[in-house]
Amino acid sequence: MKILIIEDDEKVGSFLSRGLKAEGYLTLLQDSGTAIFDIVSQFEPDVIVLDRMLPQTDGLTLCQQLRSQKVNSRILILSALSEVDERVKGLRAGADDYLGKPFHFEELLARIEALGKRSVSVAPARRLQIADLQLDLDSMTVQRADTKLTLTAKELGILELLMNNSGKVYSRERILTNVWGMNEDPLTNIVDVYMARLRKKIDDPFEVKLLHTRRGLGYCLQEP
Repeated sequence: MKILIIEDDEKVGSFLSRGLKAEGYLTLLQDSGTAIFDIVSQFEPDVIVLDRMLPQTDGLTLCQQLRSQKVNSRILILSALSEVDERVKGLRAGADDYLGKPFHFEELLARIEALGKRSVSVAPARRLQIADLQLDLDSMTVQRADTKLTLTAKELGILELLMNNSGKVYSRERILTNVWGMNEDPLTNIVDVYMARLRKKIDDPFEVKLLHTRRGLGYCLQEP
C-alpha cells in the first residue's frame, strides 16, 4: 500500500515516513500542498496522511480540492486541533478519518489499516496472470509456466505495477515514481537496469515474450 504524507514539520514527517516504511508501506513525504495534483497523479497513493496546518494552504482546503478533483485516495487528517467541532469540519471537508496530535503511532497504524480495508472492493485480484506468467500478491511469489522465479523486492514492485495494468505503457519516470518514490533522481538509469534484469528472468528463458519496450515511451507487459 502506498501512503502520501503531507507534513511540514520536518521531525514529524521524518518520523512518519520512517515508521511506515518499517511497517512495509511505500511512502512519499511532501512538506506542502504545492503541485499536489501532479504528485497524486504520478504516485497514486492509497492513503494520504494530511497535516491540517500547512504553509500556503490549510489541510481542510487541500482536502476539499482533492475531493473536487475526484481523488479517491483515503484521506487521514492529522491536527493539533482535535476538538469535536474541528474533527467534524475535517470529515465534512472530505476526510475519511481525523486524528488529533499528539498521537500514538500504533493508533495511526490501526487507522491506516482500517482505511486500507475500506478499499477492498476496488482492490486488484490477489493473483495476477498474463499468459502463463502468474504473480501471487499474498505470498509475492512468481512463476511462469511450471517454473518458479526468484525476484527482488524492486523487481516484484515493477512486475506488479505492469501486470495490474496489462498493455498500458509506463514511462521510465512513472515507474521510478511508483516503485522508488518521488525522491529518486529522474536522470538515473536505474529503471533500465532493473527492466533488463526483469526481462532476463521472466522472458529470456521462454519462447513467448511478454515484456515490451516502446521506444521513446516506456515499457508494458502484455501478451503478443
